[in-house]
Amino acid sequence: MVHRRTFLATGLAALATLRSDLALSRGQLQVAERHAAPASESATAALVRKRAQELSLRDFEPPRETLAPSLAGMGYDEYRDLRFRPERAIWRGEELGFELQFFPSAYIYRAPVEIFLVEKGSIRLLNADRALFDFGPQHGKVPLQAPLSFSGFRIHAPLNRPNYYDELLTFQGSSYFRALGRNHSYGLSARALALNTDGPEPEEFPLFRSFWIERPKDQSSITVYGLLDGQSITGAYTFVIVPGAQTAMHVDAHLFPRRDLSKVGFAPLTSMFLKDTHDSDGPMDFRPAIHDSDGFAAWNGRDEHLWRPLVSPSEVQSSCLRDSRPKGFGLIQRDRTFNGYQDLEARYQDRPSAWVEPKDSWGNGCAQLIEIPTQAEYFDNIVAFWRPDAPLRAGQEYSIDYRLTWCDDVPAWNGYRVGKTRVGVGSRPETVRFVVDFHDWRSSKLEQVASVGVSDVPLRPLPEAVISSSAGVIGKPLVQRNPDIGGVRATFEFNPQGRKESELRLSLVAEGEPTSEVWLFRWRQ
Repeated sequence: MVHRRTFLATGLAALATLRSDLALSRGQLQVAERHAAPASESATAALVRKRAQELSLRDFEPPRETLAPSLAGMGYDEYRDLRFRPERAIWRGEELGFELQFFPSAYIYRAPVEIFLVEKGSIRLLNADRALFDFGPQHGKVPLQAPLSFSGFRIHAPLNRPNYYDELLTFQGSSYFRALGRNHSYGLSARALALNTDGPEPEEFPLFRSFWIERPKDQSSITVYGLLDGQSITGAYTFVIVPGAQTAMHVDAHLFPRRDLSKVGFAPLTSMFLKDTHDSDGPMDFRPAIHDSDGFAAWNGRDEHLWRPLVSPSEVQSSCLRDSRPKGFGLIQRDRTFNGYQDLEARYQDRPSAWVEPKDSWGNGCAQLIEIPTQAEYFDNIVAFWRPDAPLRAGQEYSIDYRLTWCDDVPAWNGYRVGKTRVGVGSRPETVRFVVDFHDWRSSKLEQVASVGVSDVPLRPLPEAVISSSAGVIGKPLVQRNPDIGGVRATFEFNPQGRKESELRLSLVAEGEPTSEVWLFRWRQ
């Protein structure tokens, strides 16, 4: 069985077969000023940017693989036997707040990655010495003279306890990386760039050829620079990583297309969704929900907070939330209770959410969500990114700047947040019943006590539900208090009237003003 993380890290082309008829129009993405380095750009950032620009003027050449057959032929379990020796970590014992460990090239991670250390005014290329790794049961199977290389690295920091360096962030496989906030366990991933994710050409997976890692100036942050290279584009990336309860990554990228590109995704995220209360189809399983993320959230330029529950569809489906000047989007794991999953090993309630906030204008485009059918939790089947209307032109330089936060939930919203969505048979023939819970994150504990009748504290007036559909007919909604969650429940019935698909939209308003996230749902026959 292929492990899900293995699948996403290799960039295998389950996504590459996707097709879409979405058309792109001319947008407003800004072209960076050529040759002029930003005033705040470090010497290392300028070096990587210059290399990316020069590389874009040449044809793409994949990294040369020099692995011994015993390493290239390893399976997943054999590769797991190759472990970095923690005592050989970079900055071990120096109390800098960060340590570095490395992954060897083997198995499917065959492309060598250059890793440079930037410290004390110099840049040093690190060598993949056999003494860095414990080969365990594979010791006698790999010749002593076999050349080794790095396939990636991970950063450790005292994230959860002051006296222990937890794994914080990993870069390995194409341009994939993933990080953790406090008390999280690994779930969804991010990558540098998405190309042709929804066709018609095969999806491309640019890779990080080289990394430069700066010695931390203090214990608050660490900076990593990455040189991106692919068939159609190169790029220079700067990641400033700030660990904490919510681990933040400030990402600055300069992109140099080798050819015109019309299907580009900025700040792509990938995750897994198999089942939940609103989409319980799939293999028989004792767990009520199986996913790394349960919703796609967006905060648009009209100041609407949108929420679309994820699904594992019967066929590939794409959703495009049109916008100008987006304020944020992300894949969210909102249910944080063990009872929601009942999985003692996977502990899905501990998986991080990821939230993207543009720091400059990304112009016109859409926050795009792609959902892919799956019957197993080992494969990532959810992709989200920002897709600009304007194509990237060969020979130009483009800059994007954003903040990526590994967190529990969306920030900066204190109204009603969508909780569980439930779907069932309606009370009349041909109808479908929807039950949507909203958590009132503004409610004080006294109000929640009052909602069950044990206090004289006045209750907040019930909001009204505003519902629409692109096809079919919606019955009158019912809004009730839900004291068990400190919020409200909206219930309505939908008659598709023979239509195969309909876009549903539900929000709560109080005194004519929006007071909730906007719930979006694509109903399909």
